[in-house]
Amino acid sequence: MSSIGKLMKQATRMQQQMERVQQELANKTVEGVAGGGTVKVVARCDQSLVSIKIAPEAVNPSDVAFLEDLILTATNQALAAAKETANKEMGSVTQGMSIPGLI
Repeated sequence: MSSIGKLMKQATRMQQQMERVQQELANKTVEGVAGGGTVKVVARCDQSLVSIKIAPEAVNPSDVAFLEDLILTATNQALAAAKETANKEMGSVTQGMSIPGLI
């Protein structure tokens, strides 16, 4: 088989693996927490949010800015964890793939 044929076969196999991993990532969740666990954010590894939970003790009507900061912190933690997980999973698919001229 020619080197182009091998490369095309390898690229097709990699594309199928990437699609499978993307589907798995859409179902995998990670969590971000802030305020000692008073705010929890769950995100999927496809960068979508699943839920935000706020403990009653985190709600102080006179300090809404603090609650907003907790939500932002937990959300950013969850999304960073989701991105890290996705990069690790996708990296395992493309590891060892040698495409001339790309690297």
